[in-house]
Amino acid sequence: MIDRDDNRLRVAEQFGATALINSSNGTAVEQVMGLTAGVGVDLAIEAVGAPATFDICQSILAPGGRLANVGVHGKPVQLHLETLWDRNIAITTRLVDTAAIPMLLKLVRSGTLQPAKLVTHRFALADIMKAYDTFGNAAQERALKVILTNSVQKSAA
Repeated sequence: MIDRDDNRLRVAEQFGATALINSSNGTAVEQVMGLTAGVGVDLAIEAVGAPATFDICQSILAPGGRLANVGVHGKPVQLHLETLWDRNIAITTRLVDTAAIPMLLKLVRSGTLQPAKLVTHRFALADIMKAYDTFGNAAQERALKVILTNSVQKSAA
């Protein structure tokens, strides 16, 4: 797991990550290549949507590797074909959609996927601006996933 936030790295470890790399010092690629004896990884998942993370993913792919891009990009990224052209890599993109939801629900029901462990903050819908502020300062607030709840109480009939 590669991240700039030590809190998120600790959570990844709780989910089973065996190698944790803080990328804030700019040596993530070198660290991954060291862990893989210079070969690289078979699968890199870009889940942030940032040029820097897309670059890291491209740089750590082993020959024949796959880059799964699920991050939502708000800025352009560069595809470095000058270094990837002879490596037989595959790039896939996808978001959670109606095709993926049945499989995800099955994983949740079986206990294999435990999304509740990612929820760090809950807010009433009326406090939505506070929720946005918390998520906007995720590293300082140690926020992973913020849940909004309906604070309206139903009256008994």
